[in-house]
Amino acid sequence: MKINPLYLIPVAIMAVCCNSNEPTIQPKEITWHGWNRYQIPETDSLANYGYRLISNTAYFLGPKGTVMQISNGMNCQNCHLEGGTIPWGNNYSAVVATYPKYRDRSGSIESIAKRVNDCFERSLNGKPIDSTGREMKAIIAYLHWLGDEIPKGKKPLGSGIMDIPFINRAADPLNGKKVYTSQCQSCHSVDGAGQKNPEGYGYTYPPLWGPNSYNIGAGLFRLSRLAGYVKNNMPFQKTSYSNSQLSDEEAWDVAAYINSQPRPSKELGKDWPIVSKKPADYPFGPYTDTFTEKQHKYGPFEPIKNSLSRSK
Repeated sequence: MKINPLYLIPVAIMAVCCNSNEPTIQPKEITWHGWNRYQIPETDSLANYGYRLISNTAYFLGPKGTVMQISNGMNCQNCHLEGGTIPWGNNYSAVVATYPKYRDRSGSIESIAKRVNDCFERSLNGKPIDSTGREMKAIIAYLHWLGDEIPKGKKPLGSGIMDIPFINRAADPLNGKKVYTSQCQSCHSVDGAGQKNPEGYGYTYPPLWGPNSYNIGAGLFRLSRLAGYVKNNMPFQKTSYSNSQLSDEEAWDVAAYINSQPRPSKELGKDWPIVSKKPADYPFGPYTDTFTEKQHKYGPFEPIKNSLSRSK
């Protein structure tokens, strides 16, 4: 049975009385951490299948998939760590609580199914799955199992990816290559191609660039998203949000190096239909400001952010 999560706890235990001058309990939010997969009831076959699709996507839906062959061989949890349960590990805590919602990237109200298929088409560089099919229903069931107890409209502390501070210069791919060589290469290989799993249908460590990695439309192709993800999660199994191994500058630089490498393209003409809503680190014009695509990709971002703030 699932134990109710307590992401609000009291800072102190105080007597409750009718006197309005008495101090009251002030809740303090603590960092969300998702359920352990072993807590999914065996009877909940759909949520169990959803977890397996998230954690082992390549087995079911990769180039050698047993159900369909529609994606690049990466797993959803390569970007959403531990099945989307890790604080600031690009987790799924807020999905059910905040969808459907309007997103500036598409300029439309998106369902959970639309958001899932965005990942298939961008991060997995593949094709969308049937929004009414068993696989989509299973993934959504798993997301509900993780997030049903989050109040509607709530984004728990630790959801998604942390926004780390901008640095006061452009991120430097050359510095980033040094960080990559010392901290990333042993798992992701010198050519960024990752390491295949023993069975050969997917990856033990995913490719960070090249034909089998995420395409230019993926969220991680924005430098702030990749830098925040790297800062709190990499090197893998040595890092957490409370035990970072890289400085902010190292995270920005290695993100710049990774995203300076070749990767699959994607038609993005329909993205960000309201141009003024493009974020500071969106690397493709046109823009409503005078900064170059290069600065929008690598920074420095503070002048762009300030310009966007003045134009609102």
